[in-house]
Amino acid sequence: MYPFFRLAKAVIRYRNATPLALLGTHVSHHICWPWDIDPWMELNNGRTLTLFDMGRIPLGMRTGLAGLRRRKGWGMAVAGATIRYRRRVRMFDRLEMRSRCIGWDDRFLYIEQSLWRQGECTTHFLMRGAVTSGDRGIVPTADVLAALGHPGQGPALPDWVQTWIKAEGGRPWPPEMPAR
Repeated sequence: MYPFFRLAKAVIRYRNATPLALLGTHVSHHICWPWDIDPWMELNNGRTLTLFDMGRIPLGMRTGLAGLRRRKGWGMAVAGATIRYRRRVRMFDRLEMRSRCIGWDDRFLYIEQSLWRQGECTTHFLMRGAVTSGDRGIVPTADVLAALGHPGQGPALPDWVQTWIKAEGGRPWPPEMPAR
């Protein structure tokens, strides 16, 4: 089940937090609870993705994107993601999450998130998200940035992100259906 109470706690906690620049880093703290673990007694990989929502949603609130989306009736869709698990997270581990927008292209915002335990990175996540409108489909990033009052020019995406974008561009869609 989705952790609605945890999400509500994050929204309440950060609703009056200091605003962040679009490229600022939101830092939050989390605990791996018993209901977050898998049969191997560590943080479940699906729950990890859900926990990252607890960083992205407050990030959107603090940068003004959440309020803008609400005012315009826009949505946000995850358009792709890659994750790297490198260290086990066990029950009751205390984690620091860092969430930030690292740049954009014409269609997508690229969000980087990481989980840290005692100064060591356990998990690294990259996602691209599209702002959507019911009547327009994907809202061009330039329109989103203009509505946020951002000058529009951002940093160049890191090489590893550009490599991922290129690899995703070569991936067939829809995928070939395997034979039965």
